[in-house]
Amino acid sequence: MSDRSFLTWPFFEERHRELADALDGWATQHLSAVDHSDTDAACRSIVTLLGEGGWLRHSGAQAGERLDVRSLCLIRETLARHDGLADFAFAMQGLGTGAISLFGTEEQQSEWLPKTRSGAAISAFALTEPQSGSDVASSTMTATADGNGFVLDGRKTWISNGGIADVYTVFARTGEAPGAKGLSAFVVPADTPGLKVEERLEVIAPHPLATLHFDGVKVPGSALIGESGRGFGIAMSVLDVFRSTVAAAALGFARRALDEAIERVTSRKVQGAPLSDLQIVQGHIADMAVDVDASALLIYRAAWAKDSGAPRVTREAAMAKLFATDHAQTVIDKAVQLHGGDGVRHGQMVESLYREIRALRIYEGASDVQRVVIARQTLGSR
Repeated sequence: MSDRSFLTWPFFEERHRELADALDGWATQHLSAVDHSDTDAACRSIVTLLGEGGWLRHSGAQAGERLDVRSLCLIRETLARHDGLADFAFAMQGLGTGAISLFGTEEQQSEWLPKTRSGAAISAFALTEPQSGSDVASSTMTATADGNGFVLDGRKTWISNGGIADVYTVFARTGEAPGAKGLSAFVVPADTPGLKVEERLEVIAPHPLATLHFDGVKVPGSALIGESGRGFGIAMSVLDVFRSTVAAAALGFARRALDEAIERVTSRKVQGAPLSDLQIVQGHIADMAVDVDASALLIYRAAWAKDSGAPRVTREAAMAKLFATDHAQTVIDKAVQLHGGDGVRHGQMVESLYREIRALRIYEGASDVQRVVIARQTLGSR
């Protein structure tokens, strides 16, 4: 059983403790039965389960509501500790409709949020392009004005839920100005003519990913999210909210790795005594525990600050993501080492965690990009 003492920290209210405890029990009961042999089917099944369980209501805020970042983080941490694909499925429901939750019209919110929050529809966030990953301002996909609507042309890649999503939030260049000031955001249903899945992408931890091709995709003017030319700001605001939750997912992986390591070293014997009697093993466990708690402090500080009304938590969220993802990798690597040969055996939990964690240091702002963000924010505050 993972250490739950962090829930008594002053970052949380009683409702957060109740949420974490309830989800932990639900995940134990429901997620172990999911068949992962078909990743697409497993992801759809998990979205349905999360919707039926009521957990997806936290993924998007409708008119008059606020996204509670602490709840988002607690949910991602808990789901990641149980099942990496479950964390992925929940996260994409929130990220995919984040722009609609924060900036969408009442019509956009009423059309899509009830579907994604119930699990009836799967959402995706289409920002990355083949030649523009971290450099969003250099995006080249176009959205050309056409009568009362727009025509979208170009490609998006590394799109989570690509190929299984029912709706995409798509960022394209409308050309009001060069660079970041000329992008806009659109709601694009997956069945829109001209939108095709060009390639499915296979990665070390199986998740639904794809390259999308937009070939003369016509959308009405009502598909525009927020104001034309404000797409970059919309994307950054969404990522600002959800970046802390990526760190929380990494924390969930790290907590599970620490649990697995403790179980291993206390049950495995060497020369008649548990591995945990060895001082070098105790040193590894101590380092892992410190990394877990330090990550949690940074994550829930950022989440608490956002929930307390901070307009932006760019620096705090960047620190949380950088530290938590990098140090989760270290924690998991130590867990693999403590498992010996079993640590690299396919099907072992720590082997699965080793594959799951690596992508988190890349997506939604790679570690080196977070260092740039932190440095600029710190230098600019002097």
